Amino acid sequence: MNKLDSAGHTIHFETQLAPLVEVLESEKYSKIFVFADSTTSEVCLPLFQEMLDDFSGFDLIETDPGEENKNIDFCIGIWKTLLDFGADRKCLMINLGGGVITDMGGFVASTYKRGIDFINIPTTLLSQVDASVGGKTGIDVDNVKNMVGTFTLPQAVFIETAFLKTLPQRELLSGFAEMIKHGLIVDRNYYNELKNSDYQNIIPQAIYRSVEIKNEVVTEDPHEKGLRKILNFGHTIGHAVETYALINDEKPLTHGEAIAIGMICEAFLSNKNNTLSAEDLNDVTDYIRKLYPAYYIKEESYTSLMEFMQSDKKNENGQIMFSLLSSIGKCDYNCRVSENDILASFAYFNAIHG
Repeated sequence: MNKLDSAGHTIHFETQLAPLVEVLESEKYSKIFVFADSTTSEVCLPLFQEMLDDFSGFDLIETDPGEENKNIDFCIGIWKTLLDFGADRKCLMINLGGGVITDMGGFVASTYKRGIDFINIPTTLLSQVDASVGGKTGIDVDNVKNMVGTFTLPQAVFIETAFLKTLPQRELLSGFAEMIKHGLIVDRNYYNELKNSDYQNIIPQAIYRSVEIKNEVVTEDPHEKGLRKILNFGHTIGHAVETYALINDEKPLTHGEAIAIGMICEAFLSNKNNTLSAEDLNDVTDYIRKLYPAYYIKEESYTSLMEFMQSDKKNENGQIMFSLLSSIGKCDYNCRVSENDILASFAYFNAIHG
């Protein structure tokens, strides 16, 4: 499968990590670290080593899994671990894991001694099509997602669908939400192809197309000054719902489940505040509703959700900013929406689930 060139680094597909062998065997790096959470370390690290002919010339830095651990306290622990291992500015960090690992590992690497090289090897569908691509690193602060971070590109990204075989269905469905988003904002034909596919058996070509879409957008707008904001469709409300659920729900939502909620709500706003047709709104709503579990946005959560949205880093001059569909396959950004319309979108979402 073709590789993608992305702003000075390469995204490799289905290579069995072959291009990485030369990097690891070179004398360029003084030390090599693999950063993973405990789950990935158990499930994916053996596969990683198998692809590299049992390569063991690295030190493992392990953290606890989960979004709740993507914070400054864990970063301080990782920085101290790097110091304890004698890491200098010529070392390499390999981030092996999902979006939390690539986000936090990239942030740690981009700030340790003002920056060391890092490589992303995403092991979840979500991180393969989204988090590992685009050069964003970040951690959460006071339950606000990715509030502190950098725009720093990895040396390379390696996407291997073999890692997806380790995932439960719920995690595959979580990543699939971002793929749906890519079709909705850029490519109606791709969206229709996804509607006729099975998220449990995703073909590498579909993953490639999602990465290609994100890469095209990011290449045109690397620092999110304009076009890149369309990648936030579903995320303004989705991130707020995800944060609320993480704090209050007994069983927190996955990122993709929250974004699915956000996409339905923001499709409603796209119909009310942009030019998305009622037919397209129904199409989006029906498709996503059938895929993702029912959820109820509690009325007592409304105040908290609005507060989380007010803290969103994409806002300007105190205004909550949305990216809204003009039609399936086309998206506008910097759209202002009233609080009453946002609350109406919650009511719409609840109504479709009865």
